[in-house]
Amino acid sequence: MSTPLESLVATGTKLWLDSIDPEKVALNRKLGATGATSNPIIVSDLIKTGRFDDLIKRFSDQGLDDEAVAWAMTDHLVAEAQKTFKSVNDQTKGNDGWVSFELDPLLEDASCKLSIPEKSARYVELGKKWAAGHTNRMIKVPATPGGLGAVEEMCAAGITLNVTLIFSERQLKIANENVWRGAQRRASRDRFKSVFSIFVSRLDIYTEKHCADLSPAAQGMVGIVNAKHLWQVNNAFWTPKNLPLKQEIIFASTGTKLPSDPVEKYVAAFAGSDIETNPPKTNEDVQAKPGLTFTKQIDKMPPAAVVEEINKKVDMVKLETTLMEEGLSKFADPHKALIALIASKRKELAR
Repeated sequence: MSTPLESLVATGTKLWLDSIDPEKVALNRKLGATGATSNPIIVSDLIKTGRFDDLIKRFSDQGLDDEAVAWAMTDHLVAEAQKTFKSVNDQTKGNDGWVSFELDPLLEDASCKLSIPEKSARYVELGKKWAAGHTNRMIKVPATPGGLGAVEEMCAAGITLNVTLIFSERQLKIANENVWRGAQRRASRDRFKSVFSIFVSRLDIYTEKHCADLSPAAQGMVGIVNAKHLWQVNNAFWTPKNLPLKQEIIFASTGTKLPSDPVEKYVAAFAGSDIETNPPKTNEDVQAKPGLTFTKQIDKMPPAAVVEEINKKVDMVKLETTLMEEGLSKFADPHKALIALIASKRKELAR
């Protein structure tokens, strides 16, 4: 009898891990995970364990400042995770087995004085730097004006992209078109792969607060309805291109936020296609439900009345604007916290 996560993978879902903790990567690889993604919160949490003090000391002894140590740590941890998934990447000829590396979130901080074209140019420069020499590293860039303005050039340069912080059809369509323009400038599209990260549970937190008039049947379903719709939009764009590799949606923030929700709520909703990046705790909780099996649900929408109510009552423009503002602070603040953590850790290690 298969485990819950084996059942999920059997539906056609690629299971990725929302962590680059070496121990969790090794464990989840055995459970069926075939990729991973990283961010500054994950790196901070790893540093707090004390397991990487020697590495911090080594980077410090090389004369790196706090921010440079943060990037050196991220680079090291992502590269280690890449080793675990390299065989998957080889076997699938680049269709799976990737680890995401997030570019500088401070480019989206309110204090950043760069113009949008300058931000785009900086994303391109950093993307080339951190992708160089890696076969299974994805470069994560946000679907902001600066990020979206960079993806054509990055894709044309042969960089594999994870366009993240997508909440709306508007963002996804721009990302699709810009990435495809870049792909068409490549000498070969044999290794062309891109993914588009759709955030899910954050939408349901938003509607609880801002759309209190939704019926019980619709409340808590907006994230699922939106993400399934975007999956359809993405398929409609890429399927006619007949590319060797699949350009996929990543269903991100799949951990439940409400105690009343079953742990598998979002995991089950998107079973059957593309990629889910689940937090380690979500995978742990799902595995702890013996007998839980998944079936293909990605192509099944909730009842038409629910979809109609959501379309009528949820202002997606306002939702995107609000969640992008929140998302960008959640993007930049953890990176500042990571740099501050490294500063305090270095003082502690220097005693």
